[in-house]
Amino acid sequence: MGEDSRLASVVALAQGMAAAHTPRESWRAAALGACRALTGSFAALSVWERELGRLRVLVNVGDRAPEEEEFPEGEAYPVHQFPEITEFLHERWVGGGGPSAWVETSEGLAAGRPGYCHQRVAALRRRGRGCCVVAPIVLHGRAWGELYVARTAGAPVFDRGDADFATVLAAVAAAGMAQTERLEEARRLAFTDALTGLANRRAVDVRLDEAVERFRRDGTAVSLVVCDLNGLKRVNDTLGHAVGDRLLERFGSVLSLCGAMLPGTLAARLGGDEFCLLAVGPRADDVVKVADELCRRAAELELGEGVACGVASTEEAIGPVPSARRLFRLADAAQYQAKAERADRPVVAGREGPDDPVIRLADTPAEPQPPERRRFRGRR
Repeated sequence: MGEDSRLASVVALAQGMAAAHTPRESWRAAALGACRALTGSFAALSVWERELGRLRVLVNVGDRAPEEEEFPEGEAYPVHQFPEITEFLHERWVGGGGPSAWVETSEGLAAGRPGYCHQRVAALRRRGRGCCVVAPIVLHGRAWGELYVARTAGAPVFDRGDADFATVLAAVAAAGMAQTERLEEARRLAFTDALTGLANRRAVDVRLDEAVERFRRDGTAVSLVVCDLNGLKRVNDTLGHAVGDRLLERFGSVLSLCGAMLPGTLAARLGGDEFCLLAVGPRADDVVKVADELCRRAAELELGEGVACGVASTEEAIGPVPSARRLFRLADAAQYQAKAERADRPVVAGREGPDDPVIRLADTPAEPQPPERRRFRGRR
C-alpha cells in the first residue's frame, strides 16, 4: 500500500470515529477502519481490565468465526495468557521506548519483539487465519488495550511495515476513543444530578416523551411516581445545608433501591426536594407497590419526615394521555394531594372514580398566588 493510500486510510479511520455517537460505535469504527487500512479479513478491539486481570473483547468485525459475536458479552481472556500487554509494554516504556505493534503467524512470531504466543497461534489455526498484527492502544499515558487485525490463511503475511502502520492506526484509534470518552462524559453530566448521581429533570423529560409516544403507538404502560421529600427545609434551617444534602443523597439511594425493583425504571431528582421514578412496561399495581415501599423506607430515614408520593399511570382511569405533560401534571397533582392529606402512602391518580380530585386538580389551571406559598405547578 502506498503512502497516499495509507494516509487516506488514517483519515477515514479518524473520520469514522469522529462520526460515532456512542462508545460502541467508536469501537466498531476503529476496528473496521484498521481492518480496511491493513487489508485484513477480521479485526477486534480489546480492553485491558486491570482490576479483573483480563483482556475483554469489545467488538469483532469482518469475517467472524461462529463463536465470535460482533459485541460479545463475555469474551475475555486471562491477561497472563497474553503477557505482552503488561510485561512487554512496561519493559519497553521503562527503557525509554514506546508501544509498537508486532506480527504473529499460524507458525509463530513473524515481526516484532514480544515473542511466541501460543494462545494467539492456536486461535489463528482454529479460525482459519494465517497471520495477525497486534497493536497496543495507549490512552491517557497507560496501556488501555489492543487492536488486533488478522488475514485469512494463504493471504500475504503482515510485514514490519504493516506492523509500523498498525502502531499509527492504534494511536489514531486512541485519540478517537479519548474524544468519545469526553463526549460521553459531557452527555452523562448533562443528564445526571450532580448531588445524588440520579438522572436529572432533562433526562426524565426525554425518556418520558419517548415513553408516551410508545404508549400511543403500542399501548405499553407508562407510570410516573413523583415524590416530595418532607422536612428538608427544617433540616437545612436547623442543621445546615451540608446535612440537608446528606438527607437528599440518602433518599436518592432509597429511591434508586426501590426503582431497581421494577426493571428498566429511571430514578431521578427533579430538583430541590422533588424526585421521581419513571417505569415503562410494568403494571400499575406493581408500580404502586414500589411507591408504597418507597414511602415506608422514607419514613424510616433518621433526619427526614417521610415523603409525599403521587402516582399517575396510563393503566389507570385518568382519561386521554396525549402528551408527557399531562401524565406529569397528574403525578404532580397526586403528590400535591398526598402532601395536603399528610398521607403516609402514595396517592394514585384515577382511583377515586369519575370525580377524582387529583384529576380535577391536574386539569384546572393554577391561579396566581404569592410566591412564598407552595402551590400545584403546571409542568411541561
